[in-house]
Parts: sequence; C-alpha cells; structure tokens
Amino acid sequence: MKRTFTAGGVVLNKERKVLVVSQNRNSWSLPKGHIDEGENKLQAAIREIYEESGIKNLKLIKELPCYDRYRIGLDGTEDKSELKTIYMFLFETIEEKLKPIDPTNPEARWVEKDKVADLLTHKKDKEFFLSVLGEI
Repeated sequence: MKRTFTAGGVVLNKERKVLVVSQNRNSWSLPKGHIDEGENKLQAAIREIYEESGIKNLKLIKELPCYDRYRIGLDGTEDKSELKTIYMFLFETIEEKLKPIDPTNPEARWVEKDKVADLLTHKKDKEFFLSVLGEI
C-alpha cells in the first residue's frame, strides 16, 4: 500500500459559504492535494486551493485536525492501494470568483455550510467536515 500526504483547507467567503471542488467531474471534496517535495503542509494547502479554485487571497485562521483515508476509486469506492494523511487548515477569503486552474478539478462552488456534508463524496471527508463544523 502506498502512503501519501496531502494538505488543503476549509475556505470560507464573506457570506460564510464553504469552497467545494469537483475532482475529475465524478466526485466532490474540499480543496486539497499532494504535498510536493520542498513544500510544507501549509504551502501545499495554499497552492492546492489556488490550483483547484483560482483563489489566491487567503487568510489563515487556524490549523484543523488531520485525518487518514483511502483514495477514491474510479467506481466511487475506497481504493485501498493508497492511504492518505490529510492535513487541513481553516481559511477566509474576500474573493468570490472561482476559476479553477487544474484541468482535473474543473469546477468549484460556494456551498452553504449546512449543505456541504451532503455534497462531499468520500465518507471520511463528510465525517471530517461534520467534526469541525462547530469550529467554523
């Protein structure tokens, strides 16, 4: 089994809506991705949020808990060939316009907090979001 480390964030806009991104047009998640060599987890989170949404202006609020999960398989089930540790941060932004840079993440949306968990595809992402909902 491959072990990888990723970083991303819960991003809130001025209306306190949450940024959610589409991956390959077949799943929805919070913006996150692999930590590149030479990056720390915060740098990776900021880069991934930019690539998946076009948002550059981020204000760090705090680090959120990390969690582990398997990657999502092509059929939507867990692909146990890769276990990810996901480091998450809470950010705010004044930017509203979403324009993803990464072609594998072609769509981004602002979603009401109480609707985010229903949209997230992976069970562990839903559990994580619900566990931090009181902190955002």
